[in-house]
Amino acid sequence: MRLPIIKHLTAFIENNDEDFVIEAIETLEDLTEASSLKDEELDVIGELISNMYGAIEVSKSIKSGVPRKDAFNEFMKRVLGAIDS
Repeated sequence: MRLPIIKHLTAFIENNDEDFVIEAIETLEDLTEASSLKDEELDVIGELISNMYGAIEVSKSIKSGVPRKDAFNEFMKRVLGAIDS
């Protein structure tokens, strides 16, 4: 996951609507079913999907009243904690 991408997507959600990102995720998930995709292409799509889900999570935290900076920090701590496990 890349924090700059998650920040950008979170701003997109704030300025537009989370539904756009959800629809993009659904489109990318469907695209992964294409048999002609190479492994590295699947990796890129997977990374994009992960960043989009991360942005949705951060956006929900911000909407629930968590300060923006804290929402990003808490999210990244959970991600890093999951990687360390």
